[in-house]
Order: sequence, then structure tokens, then C-alpha cells
Amino acid sequence: MSRSLPTPFLSDFAPRRLAPLVLGALLAGCAAGPDFQAPAAPETDAYLAPGAGAPSGGAQRLAAGADIPAQWWRLFRSDKLDDLLRQALQASPTLEQARARLRQAGETLNAETGGRLLPSVDGNLSVARQKVDPSAFGVPVAEPPAPFTLYNASIDVSYTLDVFGANRRALEGLAAQVDYQRHELQAARMALAANVVTAAIRQADLSERLDATRELLAAQVRQRDIMRQRLDAGGVSRADLSNQELLVAQTRATLPPLDYQLAQVTHQLAVYLGQPPAAWRQPPMRLADLTLPADVPTGVPSALTRQRPDVLAAEALWHQASADVGVATANLYPQFTLTASFGSQRTRAGDLSDGVNVWNLGLGLVQPLFHGGELRARQRAAQAAYDAAAAAYRQTVLDGFRQVADALRALQTDGDAFQAHDDASRRADEAERIAQGRYRAGGISHLSLLDSQRQQLQARIARTAADAARYADTAALLQALGGGWWNEAPAP
Repeated sequence: MSRSLPTPFLSDFAPRRLAPLVLGALLAGCAAGPDFQAPAAPETDAYLAPGAGAPSGGAQRLAAGADIPAQWWRLFRSDKLDDLLRQALQASPTLEQARARLRQAGETLNAETGGRLLPSVDGNLSVARQKVDPSAFGVPVAEPPAPFTLYNASIDVSYTLDVFGANRRALEGLAAQVDYQRHELQAARMALAANVVTAAIRQADLSERLDATRELLAAQVRQRDIMRQRLDAGGVSRADLSNQELLVAQTRATLPPLDYQLAQVTHQLAVYLGQPPAAWRQPPMRLADLTLPADVPTGVPSALTRQRPDVLAAEALWHQASADVGVATANLYPQFTLTASFGSQRTRAGDLSDGVNVWNLGLGLVQPLFHGGELRARQRAAQAAYDAAAAAYRQTVLDGFRQVADALRALQTDGDAFQAHDDASRRADEAERIAQGRYRAGGISHLSLLDSQRQQLQARIARTAADAARYADTAALLQALGGGWWNEAPAP
């Protein structure tokens, strides 16, 4: 329970009033600062405007309301892809780092819980050589006593009463930090899975485009060689041959960048799997190894804020900022500390076990009176940090919905693009078959046949790129929707 407290000030605090105040504050059990409430889910039932976002071509359907599986990459039905994800989730240093940070936050909370909620008890054992002159205390003696050795064995107990909830708010903030690291671990796992899937798809795309481009280059070289022969026979002009040689040079120039991009994504994939690039040896995947999910689950829009780890992490930081306001507010008020000590003090070590002969019990109070405005400024700073965390949370929610909307629109345009490129590729295949028949019948020249094959290869390259975009954007949508981590089996 939170309530507004009077301006802290201690003018004349009589000892007889101390115990009732402490007891009353403890019984009230109030904690300074705001009580954090999880934000309500946004009131929306759609990611996009009506009629927008459905994939075209009939290859995919959006399954509204369908839940996302924890291992969403299995929707692509690829054993090779499953094996890559299994290796990555087991060996990724990124996940190891996130797990270690979660353990660190948990142990920090454990340490602070023990230190703040329980009394501290320390045992002391000491020995000192002393000389006492009673005349220093006004006791005249004829002869001062000789020096002696004093042995001490005692137990000291100290406990700070959490009257205004500073300790409880501090632990609340540390618990929120544990939640933050837990969501960060889920976000790292989700991002790793999406990165591996995207890298594998891009690797397959680049590998197939590289192979098709090499075939295209070989066809263009054959065309050039034929045109050279025809130039000698007077069948073509020098300009026609120059244009063909330019085309060959341009196509050859596209090979090194494609080869570099394929090597780069392969190296990145090896790192995702926790291996150095030189140690990872595995043939590139092919798009034929994957199956495009026919039904893509999209969940419920109003549940997105409880599913995306980045949104939940932002909420945890907001919660921590709320607890920090409580700590800064409680620091304005008095702090009460109980202390106790009991033990044995003897002049001979063997007499320490004779029983307790010294003890004390005390209650201390510290009331901030003047700190140059520091405490009030820290309270205002904590409030500003709370407002910033609230705004950051709202921005994270908006970004989450934007990413889902972008992915849905990408699937729609991917469907349109693939349908167009697939139609062009089928027409190019048909044209190449007709050209083959006409060439065998003597109706066209070899040069015309090669030109038809060149167009077929160009159409195939464009179709491959459009097909890979559908797979990659499907993975991006499943990641944007949260990745299904909430459906994981509980860890043992």
C-alpha cells in the first residue's frame, strides 16, 4: 500500500515517543513511492487496416488467433534447418552470456534479500593489552594497577527496520532486474533462432543464384564465341559483338560479389552455431530443403505485449524505475536501527566460558535534516527516470506492432512478386522448350537457342530471389510475433 507521507522533519523527538512510532510504522506496513501495475493490453483486434496484409497467390494463409509453436522453425519442415537450430541453441556464446547475466541478477537479488530482510550477526574474538589509571576517572589510588590482558568474546547483532519500505522497494527493483534479464534471455534466443533461419535461407538463395549466374555466364560466352565466328563470316556487325562482350563482362562482374556474400553469410552462420568459420564444414542449404508454411499463425493482436520479450523487458525496466522512486522517497524519512551485543570479557582466556558478563541493547535513529537538496533532487531524478521508462515502454510497444505490420505487408508483396516472377519463369521455360524443338527441326540458329536459354536462366535467378524473400519474411513475421517462447516446456 502506498500513501503520501508528511514532509520529514525531526525537531524534538522525545525518547518516550520512539517506541510507539516505530511499532505503528511497522504495523502499517506501508512503502513509499508508487505501486507498479502492469500496463493493460492495447485495445486492438488487428495488426493492419482491414483488407491489407493477406499474402497473395494462395500459397500462404494467415491463421488469425492460432498460437505460435515454441520451435516455430519446424513449420518449414526441414531436418537440416532443425539440426542447425539445435546446434546454435546449444553452443551459442550469446545465449551463454544471457544465461550468465540472468544468474548474476538472481544471485544479486539473493544477496540483497539476505542483507536487507534479515539481521546481521557477527562474532568477535579479541585480545588486548591494557593499562588503566583509576585517577583518570576521579578515583584516587595509592598505586595504579599493573597492566593486564583483556580477552573478549562477543556476538553483535544489527538490524535496520524497514519502516518506510526502502528495503522492500530496493528488492522489488532487483526482482524487476531479474525479470528483465529473463526476458533478455528469451529475446536473445528468439533473435538467434531468427538469425539462423534467415542466414540459412540467404545462404540457399545466394548459392542457387551463384550457380544460375555461372550457367548464365557460360551461355553468354557461347553466344559471344558464335558471334565472333559470324563476324568473320560477315553475319553480324562489330557493334553486335561488342554489345555481347559487354554483356559477358557485366555478368562476370556479378560473380565475385555473390561469392563474397555467400562466404560472408556462411561465416556468420558458423558463428551463430558457436564455431569459427574455418572449423565449420557443411554444404549450403537449398531452398528445396525447405517447405513454405501454408498456414502462418498470427496469434491475437491484444496479446502481443505479453508475448514479445522486448516489450516485457521494457516493462521490467519500467517496474524497476518505479521501485527506485520508492527508494528515493523512503530515503527522505527516518531510519531506525536495532543493535545488540552480548559476550564475555575476562582477564584470563580460560575464564571466557564462565558466562555472559557484558551486554548492550540499543535503538538508533537517523533523520536527514540538511543534505543541500541532494535527497529531494534524487527523488525528482528517480521520478524523471520513471517517466522515461514509461515512454520507452510505449515506444517499444509501438515498434513491436510496426514490425508485425511491416512483416505482414512484406508477405503480401512477396506473394505478388513471386507470382509475377514464377509466371515469367514458366513462360521462359516454355519458350526454351519451343526453341529446343525449333532448333532440332532446323528452324532457328544455335545463337537463337542460346538466347532463349539465357532468358530462362535470368528468369530463374529472379524467381529464386523472390522465393527466398517469402521464406525470410515468414521467419521475420514469426519472430515479430514473439517466437512462441511461452509454449516451451518448463526447464528441469
